[in-house]
Amino acid sequence: MRRLAAGAVVALMMTPAAARAQVLTGLALFEQHCGSCHSASTGSSRAPDRIALSQRTPESILEAITTGSMRVNAQALTDAQKRVIAEQIALRPLGSSASGAASAMKNGCAAGAPVAATNSRWSGWGADSGNSRYQPNGGLAAADVPTLALAWAFAFPNGSSAFGQPAVADGRVYVGSDNGFVYALNAQTGCVYWSFQAQAAVRTAISIGAPAIYFGDLKGNVYAVDAASGTPLWTKRADPHPLTRITGAPTLADGRLYVPLSSLEEGAGANPNYQCCTFRGGVVAYNASTGAELWRTYTVPVTPKRIKKNASGTQLWGPAGSAIWSAPTVDAKRGLLYVATGNGYNDPAAETSDAVVAYNLKTGRLRWSKQVTPNDVYIVGCGATAKVRENCPDDEGPDFDFGNSPILKTLPNGKSIITLGQKSGVAWGMDPDREGLVVWQKRLGQGSALGGMEWGSAADDQFAYFPIADTQHGPAVAGGLHAVKLATGEEVWSWRPKNDCQPGQRNCIEAHSAAISVIPGAVFAGTTTGMLRAHATSDGHVLWEFNTARDFETVNGVPGKGGSLNGPGPVIAGGMLFSTSGYAYLGTGLPGNVLLAFSPK
Repeated sequence: MRRLAAGAVVALMMTPAAARAQVLTGLALFEQHCGSCHSASTGSSRAPDRIALSQRTPESILEAITTGSMRVNAQALTDAQKRVIAEQIALRPLGSSASGAASAMKNGCAAGAPVAATNSRWSGWGADSGNSRYQPNGGLAAADVPTLALAWAFAFPNGSSAFGQPAVADGRVYVGSDNGFVYALNAQTGCVYWSFQAQAAVRTAISIGAPAIYFGDLKGNVYAVDAASGTPLWTKRADPHPLTRITGAPTLADGRLYVPLSSLEEGAGANPNYQCCTFRGGVVAYNASTGAELWRTYTVPVTPKRIKKNASGTQLWGPAGSAIWSAPTVDAKRGLLYVATGNGYNDPAAETSDAVVAYNLKTGRLRWSKQVTPNDVYIVGCGATAKVRENCPDDEGPDFDFGNSPILKTLPNGKSIITLGQKSGVAWGMDPDREGLVVWQKRLGQGSALGGMEWGSAADDQFAYFPIADTQHGPAVAGGLHAVKLATGEEVWSWRPKNDCQPGQRNCIEAHSAAISVIPGAVFAGTTTGMLRAHATSDGHVLWEFNTARDFETVNGVPGKGGSLNGPGPVIAGGMLFSTSGYAYLGTGLPGNVLLAFSPK
């Protein structure tokens, strides 16, 4: 049976004439108001196309264009038109989604459900405050990796995409979802202890304290929730800017929670009716116990001011930008907090854009900043083919954000190094004792707006590992994994997938956009086609692989399907491997809604 076109589910409940009018109206409105960025053929490669959007709930689409990040672009639409778009694109009517609460699932944990007796854990984005994504005590040996088999699969309800990274502690798995729910699951069985509904989608990894877990949502809210019961402890709005979102995991250290600020203002900025741009990236530090704000700092130190009016008479502002997309890194020895920043939103870009920035842990005062790509001013929807350029920068940059967190490691000689990958395709090694002085740099990919190195690299005690996306450069170039020496940047080995694409085949390029993770002897990396692999740290050869892009029978009875591995990376703890599958937010991936758990046979 041929797949129904967008809007067909709603249309089937109407007369033929009314149904056709409804479908045409919804699609016409979508193309008129959204198609410039979300069209598969002419839209931005950073925005999900209509196929990817159809996997979301109509409620989430309606929220995005009514009160969420896309409300500026939809401000000319009536409420009725917004509802039509939401229903036509989501393939189902509003109100049709089942509840995502744990109480609606069939696999609630019974009293006394067994838990793994282990101290092994993975908290936050990088497993440690240095964001190394290295797990030396995961209870999983490299020799066991070839025997990994699926233990259970959990499906996020309501047509959700899987775009959160799980955390593991005390035999429980904590994971957020784009349906706004955070779930606590039994690590061994996948049964559900509790769920907590945030005010928006939860993309961040979960940071685990005692007794709370911490996370942020895509409306800029920060939460502390009791780890045992799911009871809310405190909630804070991290920044008053209406387009603030939290994508990088809050970092927990020494009783303080460090929350990074990002936004989607660069997605609204090209609209000539939008007063571009006023958002500034930053960090807010909270008392982890009480939620009291301790300090806040902005990556653009100057408050935005009126600059000029565009041809439509809209007031323009600046300076703005330098969002922090990734988790902050704590350097307790030097009393510093490191963040990696994104591009500017208007001319001229701040010197803290596309940079590694160091702040005082106690006060938030700027200590130093090392910029690697100056004048990177970028707004989604601009470029050479833009129909309207009123808000576009005169000299558009390459969009070479840092999506990676800075990784802080100690070298064998006792010195420290900061390493991370950039969307430019360049890996960096910096000296934290000399204000980020570049010790080495290594070009490993060609780089693009989609990476280069996108979401997360990893490092053990000897080597740093970098995944390459380079999707926009085609199957002959895209994808790959590289290992370099931490001290020098000298390449040790590299590995590339075959990328056997057929003409016209959708989503066949094996790009390594997702974050990677490493244990002694093995590095885990996933691709946008859904393939999860373990590679030997010695030479990169494949130890194990599993195709996640398929249907799964799930422990909670919700239809489950895997898809692209993008954004979050694998998590190793308690002798098990956990990975979400189905992140397709950049429009080029395969949507899915599962959390997968693996254990050795």
